[in-house]
Formats: sequence, structure tokens, C-alpha cells
Amino acid sequence: MHPFRFAVQTQNAADLAAWRKRARDAEAMGYSTLLMPDHFTEQWGPIVGLTAAAEATERLKVGALVFDNDFRHPMELAKEMATLDLLYDGRVEFGLGAGWMKTDYDQSGIPMDEPGVRVDRMAEAITVFKGLFSGEPFSFKGEHYTLTEAVGLPRPAMQPHPPICIGGGSKRVLSIAAREADIVGFNASLRAGYVGPEVAATAVPEKFDDRVRWVREAAGDRFDSLELQCHTSFAMVVPNRQEIADGMAGMFGVDPAVALQIPIVLVGTIDEICETLLERRERWGFTYWIVNGDAMEAFAPVVERLAGT
Repeated sequence: MHPFRFAVQTQNAADLAAWRKRARDAEAMGYSTLLMPDHFTEQWGPIVGLTAAAEATERLKVGALVFDNDFRHPMELAKEMATLDLLYDGRVEFGLGAGWMKTDYDQSGIPMDEPGVRVDRMAEAITVFKGLFSGEPFSFKGEHYTLTEAVGLPRPAMQPHPPICIGGGSKRVLSIAAREADIVGFNASLRAGYVGPEVAATAVPEKFDDRVRWVREAAGDRFDSLELQCHTSFAMVVPNRQEIADGMAGMFGVDPAVALQIPIVLVGTIDEICETLLERRERWGFTYWIVNGDAMEAFAPVVERLAGT
């Protein structure tokens, strides 16, 4: 199994000085990566934000969790990511998704096609990105993209390309990730286009058993090389783990003992969380964990203890 590593997802700050400090603090605390979402909300633009974070640090990797494929043409985004990777010594993680948040499409007027169409387009885009990252003339003709002798310059520092992260909760997206990505992110289902109560039913441990099995079957011989990632939305370092679990049990509609096993939940003391992460690595192989920015400092002792082990 891969060693543990940890990332923090954050979206904005009071000003540039605060943003730089957050990036430097994340690096000093042992987080491997700073990630930004990609939505039309109050968050900062991810490409500029990630550039500022890379500029402020020496080793910290940066990336989006994840770029919505529908917002930018692959040739544009490939150039931006290759430039960022080149200028900051191969520190880009390239996350790509098919898009899911309905309000992004409603507000922007970008057509929100059916999930199958969006996933088809993302699958084509992955081929396009890989071709462009090679730096060689690249032609492609698909249903959604056509490129003719396109040259993706500059070439990124990482070759053949920056690590590609694709995540999801459906069998089809996870199967594509298993075949094409370097990092596979595991999520509950977001098919509804928003985070609502129906997400809870797809977040229970047995659903993640299925998702890992899908990836293993689709990946074949390359499964052991994949890094398996999980974004925990509820990371809480607290002394009253059981009390928190009792409250979450109702939200997820499960027994409190099961609530503590849900992968997107990490609750307890430092010792309890570390034990939970070891158990989850054994069960699912998850070694790359993401916490939200508001949990970064409290979670740092977990990072210090487990990162690299």
C-alpha cells in the first residue's frame, strides 16, 4: 500500500497575505498538497489561487479538486496547468471531473447535459490532455472535441504528465479513473446536482466496498500503482466521539457505530482518528486523505504522526 499523505482543501482568504500564510502553514504542518474547488461561488479563481500558493511555498503541491471539464476547453486548461507545473518544479496535481453542481450551470448558462454526456466529454478530454501534455503535435477527432496538429506547449515538468486525479461515486466514472488516472478519488454520489439528504444513503461503508471493487476490476494490473484518495467532509478532533456519532447517526440514517465507519467522517481524539485511518487503509486502501481548511490546524497532529508511514 502507498504511504499516507494528506491535503487541505481551501477556497479563499481575507487577502493575499493570509492566503500565503495558509499555504506556508499547510506546508509546515506536513500536508502534501493544497487543493481548491472549482465552482462559481464565493471561492477565488483556482488557477490564480493555486499559483499564489505555489509561489509562497517550496514543496507544497497544488491542484484543483477538481476542475469542471465543462468550464474550459482542454487546450486552454492544459496550457495553464503545464505552465504552472513547469514554473513550480512539477508540483501540480491535475484533478478533472465531469461537473456536478447544478447551480454552477444555472448561474452561468452553460448547458448541463445529462450525466452520461458529461462523462463522455470528460473521457474524451482525458485523452486530449494526455496528448497535449506530451508537447508533440496531437490530432484528435471525437464527438465533443476535434484537434488538428495541436501542440501543447509548454511541456509540464512532470512527464509524461502531472499526476491525474479523477474521482466519483458512480461505477462508470470510477472505472474511467481506474484505467486513466494516477489518483482515484472516492466520493458519495452527487448525481442529484447538490448535497442533500439522499447523499447519506450512498456514503455508508458498504457502498465504498463496492466502489473499491469496481476500481480494482477496471484497473486490472495497474491497481497497485493507483493512489486511493478520500475527501472527508467531517473531520473533527474532539474528545466526545460517541456523542458526535450519535448525532450523525440520525443524519445518515444509520446506527451510531456505522456512522463512525463512514469514510467521509473522521471524528475523535488524535489517537482514535489515527486508528481509524489505519483501519480504513486496511479495508479500502485509502491513503491520500483530504480535510477542509477549517480543520487544518486541529488535524495537523494526525498528519505529523501518519504522513509517510
